[in-house]
Amino acid sequence: MNSFEVRGGKKLSGTIIPQGAKNEALQILSAVLLTPEEVVIENIPDIVDVNLLIELLADIGVSVQRTDRHTAVFRANDVNIDYLHSAAFRQKSGRLRGSVMLAGPLLARFNMAYVPRPGGDKIGRRRLDTHITGFEKLGAQFDYHPEDGFFRLSAAELRGAYMLLDEPSVTGTANIVMAAVLAKGTTTIYNAACEPYLQQLCKMLNKMGARISGIGSNMLVIEGVESLGGTRHRMLPDMIEVGSFIGLAAMTQSNIRIQGAGVEHLGIIPDKFRQLGIAMAFEGDDIVIPEQRVYEIQTFLDGSVLTISDHPWPGFTPDLLSIVLVVATQARGSVLVHQKMFESRLFFVDKLIDMGAQIILCDPHRAAVIGLGREQRLRGITMSSPDIRAGVSLLIAALSAEGKSVIQNIEQIDRGYQYIDQRLLALGADIKRI
Repeated sequence: MNSFEVRGGKKLSGTIIPQGAKNEALQILSAVLLTPEEVVIENIPDIVDVNLLIELLADIGVSVQRTDRHTAVFRANDVNIDYLHSAAFRQKSGRLRGSVMLAGPLLARFNMAYVPRPGGDKIGRRRLDTHITGFEKLGAQFDYHPEDGFFRLSAAELRGAYMLLDEPSVTGTANIVMAAVLAKGTTTIYNAACEPYLQQLCKMLNKMGARISGIGSNMLVIEGVESLGGTRHRMLPDMIEVGSFIGLAAMTQSNIRIQGAGVEHLGIIPDKFRQLGIAMAFEGDDIVIPEQRVYEIQTFLDGSVLTISDHPWPGFTPDLLSIVLVVATQARGSVLVHQKMFESRLFFVDKLIDMGAQIILCDPHRAAVIGLGREQRLRGITMSSPDIRAGVSLLIAALSAEGKSVIQNIEQIDRGYQYIDQRLLALGADIKRI
């Protein structure tokens, strides 16, 4: 098991380029199963979760030609359906929650899909009900086989339907959209997710010949077509990395330029970091965060303590609440971080408290952070990364802390951030993979 050894307290400087979006990649790569023609994907993040999904596609029979680590040509003209019910598929796909995204395309094109119990981060309950209910409304039959741990979906024919989702699940919406594009008739999805990554998926499918309207809204209307063709698609920069780098610059008092940040797709992310007192400037599609000794958390207009909470898009993404929390520890002022969606995502704060942060974990969903205003620096400790986002938050804390920190279980970080140690070294960080 690898670890990061970090000696903190160094100011960083330079330019960093965000990777392709992890959450978009898992949807886009699954969509290559919808056509037997070539699909070229660019700006693929070279991370564990995405590479595992590409391996799964190859195992299923998809032809994969990687022209480099960030570009690949896919052709799903010889898919082996029998492999989907194998122990090998169950073992590998069970390690990746994103493997559930294969179900919609497989059901649409081959009328059958097997979904193992999902893996991924242990951040709380992440149910599949929205996916399954949507498939059933399109005409699929659903069975669970406890003897082998598979959810089995089958349909003689998918037909369009109206559905009101019980939650605006991003992966649920994407999966249902991919199933509906080849269904007969019209499908209307109300209370659909409308994240930029889902918009990207819909735009790609339309280039392939799908008929999806309402993109960017919470009502999608999909007119089913007979077949889809090939296309070329480029992924957006990863907004979670962009937010992580904004927080990194503030915590380490660094002057950092985030090049090609995809500013138009960031929504309210920059505004939330400004509420923490972090200054930034926009230069074209770059974000420049200047060196800042003190950043002060704003209050609400009535003087009450600021609350930052997650919400479906265009609200604030839950993936950045861990970053907000750690950045607030060195701000001046207080903030209540309210993680509504996942009940286990704040459980890493005990490590920050051990480092000297002043945090009160009110309950599994809320943490009150009393900013130290750099009057008392965090101290290095040995800790373990519990999930992708908490792992990077702890890494940011370590980079700002006094002394040496060791972060164990960094495989979690590698699942979501490509070459993170190499890119931080280029900025002047003292970090070593051991």
